[in-house]
Amino acid sequence: MDPILLIKAALMGVVEGLTEFLPVSSTGHLILAGTLLGLHDEKAKLFEVVIQVGAIFAILSVYAQRILSTLRGLPAGDAVASRFTANVLIGFLPAAVLGFLFIGVIKSVLFNPVVVATSFILGGFVMLWVEARHARGAPVHVQTIDDLRWTDALKVGLIQCLALVPGVSRSGATIMGGMVVGCSRRAATEFSFFLALPVLMGAAVLDLYKHRDLLTAADLPFFATGLFVSWLSAWLCVRWLLRFVSTHTFVPFAWYRIAFGVLILVTAWGGWINWTA
Repeated sequence: MDPILLIKAALMGVVEGLTEFLPVSSTGHLILAGTLLGLHDEKAKLFEVVIQVGAIFAILSVYAQRILSTLRGLPAGDAVASRFTANVLIGFLPAAVLGFLFIGVIKSVLFNPVVVATSFILGGFVMLWVEARHARGAPVHVQTIDDLRWTDALKVGLIQCLALVPGVSRSGATIMGGMVVGCSRRAATEFSFFLALPVLMGAAVLDLYKHRDLLTAADLPFFATGLFVSWLSAWLCVRWLLRFVSTHTFVPFAWYRIAFGVLILVTAWGGWINWTA
């Protein structure tokens, strides 16, 4: 296979891995990277789904012990394992139902530069508001993910539905949503990670099945490269983010979102990037 194509696969893997769990919208960054690298056909869109699986593997790698203990605890009726699993499922269901019902409308109506840019910019200002609220001493009753109540999980799940709008960012919606309902930054961030597992896995399985006819053996090196690099970069990013949130706020990400939203508008009006791709 062409080495240049493998380099492009690796670059896309880095973009996916670094942006999937940060509150900056991986979709917007993948559109930008794909356009700059000339990867925007149907197979490229399927490739983006595949490298999301790499991000899933990163969470499984970082939290392998927690996931295994949960799987072992469920048959034994362990209360912590049962509550944790229930919270993830409760948080997952609202977006899953709405996504299943309205994904066609979302793709046909909302994937345009104005919506994406507006989502980035407004999301940035929402993050500034959440952090300002947190700094003023907003009540925090969820210090760790095991303190999460099912009502908290449901509220975060409902807020996650906003991420169906392109540019909002699934991780941004869930982390900020978690902080609004009373989670510490770390608890909100970790719950966002675990909510990603059913969301990304469900989307990946569905898209891979629907477009399985596009897969060929000749594409294996291209897809494998992107998958591996996505896993590695996401693994590094998740571990870094957990350390970051223990001593920092999300304010830098807020200003980055605002700047990126302006970039979308400028490049769209100039005809340089096809954001509807």
